[in-house]
Amino acid sequence: MLLASLVEPSFGLIFWMTLSFLAVLFILRKFAWKPILDGLKDRENSIADALNEAKKAREEIATMKAGNEALMREAREEREVLLKEARDIRDREIAGAKEKAKAEAEAILERAREEIRNEKNAALAELKLQVGELSVEIAEKILLEKLGNDAAQRALVDRMLKDAESRLS
Repeated sequence: MLLASLVEPSFGLIFWMTLSFLAVLFILRKFAWKPILDGLKDRENSIADALNEAKKAREEIATMKAGNEALMREAREEREVLLKEARDIRDREIAGAKEKAKAEAEAILERAREEIRNEKNAALAELKLQVGELSVEIAEKILLEKLGNDAAQRALVDRMLKDAESRLS
C-alpha cells in the first residue's frame, strides 16, 4: 500500500515534489551552477588565452625564423666577402713575392754578369800584361841573338832610320 500511494500521483505529492525540486534547483543555481558556469567560462577564457598565446608564439617563432634566416644569409654573404678579401690579399702577396723574387733574381744575375765582365776584363788585362812581358822577353832574346855583334846592330839602326824617314816624307 505504501508503494501504491507513492505511485499514484496526488496533489500534495506533486506540490511537495515541485517545491523540493524548486528548492534543489535554487540551491544548485546559487551554489553549484554559478561556480560551475564561472569555472567553465574561466576555462574557456584560459583556453582562448592559451590559443592566442600559442598563435603569438607561432608568429614570434616565424619572425625569429625569418630573422635567423636573414642573419644566416648575412653571415654567409659576410663570409663570402671575407673569403674573397682573403683570396685577394693572398693573390696580392703571392704576386708581390714573385715580383720581389724576380727583381732579386735579376739583381743577382746583373751582379753576376758585372762580376763576370770585371773578371774577364781583369783576365784580359793580365793576359795582355803577360803577353807583353813575354813579347819583350822574346824580343830581347831575339835581339840579343841577332844583334850580338856591332855590324848587325848598325845595319838594324840604319834600316829603322830609313823606314822612319820614308814615313815622315
